[in-house]
Amino acid sequence: MCVRHAGLLVRLAFGMLMPTTRCYYEILGVERTVGAEDLKRAYRRLAMKHHPDRNPGDPKAEEEFKACAEAYEVLSDAEKRSRYDQFGHAGLRQTPGHDFRSMHVQDIFSMFEEILGGVGGFGGGRGGARTRRGPARGYDLETAIEVELSEVLTGCEREVEYKRLDVCATCGGNGAKPGTEPTTCPTCNGQGQVQQVGFGGMFRMVNTCPNCRGRGRVVTEHCPGCRGSGRTGVKRKVTVKIPPGVADGTIFRLQGEGEPPPPEASSNGAGTRGDLHVVVRVRDHEDFERDGDDLITVLPVGYAQAALGASVTIDSLDGDALVEVPKGTQHGELVRVAGRGLPNFRSGRRGALVCMVHLAVPKRLSEKQRALLEELAEIEATSVKKKPEPGFWQKIKDTFSGS
Repeated sequence: MCVRHAGLLVRLAFGMLMPTTRCYYEILGVERTVGAEDLKRAYRRLAMKHHPDRNPGDPKAEEEFKACAEAYEVLSDAEKRSRYDQFGHAGLRQTPGHDFRSMHVQDIFSMFEEILGGVGGFGGGRGGARTRRGPARGYDLETAIEVELSEVLTGCEREVEYKRLDVCATCGGNGAKPGTEPTTCPTCNGQGQVQQVGFGGMFRMVNTCPNCRGRGRVVTEHCPGCRGSGRTGVKRKVTVKIPPGVADGTIFRLQGEGEPPPPEASSNGAGTRGDLHVVVRVRDHEDFERDGDDLITVLPVGYAQAALGASVTIDSLDGDALVEVPKGTQHGELVRVAGRGLPNFRSGRRGALVCMVHLAVPKRLSEKQRALLEELAEIEATSVKKKPEPGFWQKIKDTFSGS
């Protein structure tokens, strides 16, 4: 029995198997062949359906809203969608993306304002149903790194390279060609929002201006560096220290390593930057399965070792480990070696090396081994299939072969 099968049995016994991640196509209710426009319409319909303002006090609706945003961000990007179609969620592990789980709902609306803005008062800009107080804040980003199980034992460092939007160095973030300045938006007269009157003048809805997207100013001559967006993509490297005992799925938050506030909130990036969330993934090991702070492995022993007891030396993550097999040990029993597992993430105290005893039955026996086992079988009054006496043709064969 290999260690992965053994670990699987242990996890099944204790109910530790994790659920699979939801399919992005199923979240948006579209086929895998969906085009860009149909994808956009599906996302817009579901985002409006699950918006928290339409479902007050319903945390499930907010989770669905964020799940839709995550699915759309991946499927609307040709490169990310190709990776996802080929490898599923595993293909996106080290691909940076926005951390929608920790983002404010209105931030998500402002990200996709060209799709969601100006509908029923849910604009996400200055005219949205809920405006945020305090300084503007940029978007959080998320990426993943992989570490070996041996590095969980000792701790390690990883250099993370990712891409984020930053304030354009050419125009300073206003989107205008150097030497020019943005002008007042003619649609909203610089207010950043417009009013719509409905039901015979009974209701007025204030929405984000569709022309300037809430900025109050428009660019007539676009900056060549950012094409008028005020933001450019830049690559950045940061070093992440991974302490011993880290678990798969642990998230480290690097404050201020995310994106600056969006242009509609702050053209020059003034305000608070978002954070970078680094998700740690621990690679599977060929010989060990992790169970919390314990390490599970398979220990092959012979019949005599299991019956009489033995001291067996095996490899562990940090050198040889001596395993004391008690006499009378049965196949499948667990033998623990304290202090040879992984360190606890908080206390540093190491777990145990848990050895699942596997009775190794030899496929070939020497004459002496066979004779001893047959004698033991007679003592135990056990019916066994003994080696038959050689027949006539076998004796001739042995004669000519010189045996």
